[in-house]
Amino acid sequence: MTIKHIVVHCSDSPSDRGDTAKDIHRWHQERGFDGIGYHAVILPTGEIEQGRPHYWKGAHVKGHNHDSIGICLIGQIHFNDEQKAALRDLIHELLRKYPKADVVGHCDLDPKKTCPNFDVKDWWLHG
Repeated sequence: MTIKHIVVHCSDSPSDRGDTAKDIHRWHQERGFDGIGYHAVILPTGEIEQGRPHYWKGAHVKGHNHDSIGICLIGQIHFNDEQKAALRDLIHELLRKYPKADVVGHCDLDPKKTCPNFDVKDWWLHG
């Protein structure tokens, strides 16, 4: 599988509710998916939880699941320093595996979306 995109998402749920990858797994199954559509989930503590394995095609951005890795930040609009540090570390790790991938937000691949509610490209380049 050729990975062209590392896609950042948000759960669009309150960051203080305690949602985890297990909750997203359940939500996605309830929507008819095989399970969690993301490959990683970053909790408000900065802990990174495993979602789908990388060899399993994601279910997180229509038209790009076959060539992308999906990362989901728990929260809606504001993400804390621990999450941003974990996201930066995870992206660096993924780029070692997939050096030709670009780093984008869900909204960059689907203009009908606002997720993850910040400019991922600008954050990655200047953050």
